Amino acid sequence: MVRQTVTNETAAAAAQEPAVTPESVVESVRALRALIPNYVQLPIPTARALRSVAALNSDFTQAAISAVNASETVQTTVGQTAEELQAAVDATARWTMVRDELKATLDGVTSAVLTMKHNLGQSILLTYTVSKKLVKVPQHANLLPHVALMRKTNRFGRSRKAQPQTPAPASAPTPAPHV
Repeated sequence: MVRQTVTNETAAAAAQEPAVTPESVVESVRALRALIPNYVQLPIPTARALRSVAALNSDFTQAAISAVNASETVQTTVGQTAEELQAAVDATARWTMVRDELKATLDGVTSAVLTMKHNLGQSILLTYTVSKKLVKVPQHANLLPHVALMRKTNRFGRSRKAQPQTPAPASAPTPAPHV
């Protein structure tokens, strides 16, 4: 039996080589979209118009399916059997689970990106802080243009431009004290 040990170097190398890349995930998501029936991006007004009919009460839906099952005339008018309508209800419920899982995945990816940006931001702010201190030493003068650019574009630690203050209404001058 071969015993495998993990060193700090191999663990660091594994951390540097992700199993997937952002580009490969995007490619997979686009391929997945092609598999989803009725996949479309709806304009907001169109989606808003569809919502009321799409959100019918489930008991109302089941009662309507029962009416289709009970009357050949209703079935002919609707153009679908009770079994077809029930299959559509079941498929909708299953695709709703897919939607919920994709939403949870989006929330997780959003959190992952926020965490990555935060970690990067901390490193950048540390770089700025260290660089500001180092430029005070002549041997690190090469950092001066970088610190100047960082200072110019830094949005932290700067107050907003002062709003022009309107002059206070003129009041009667206060009398000078008599001595």
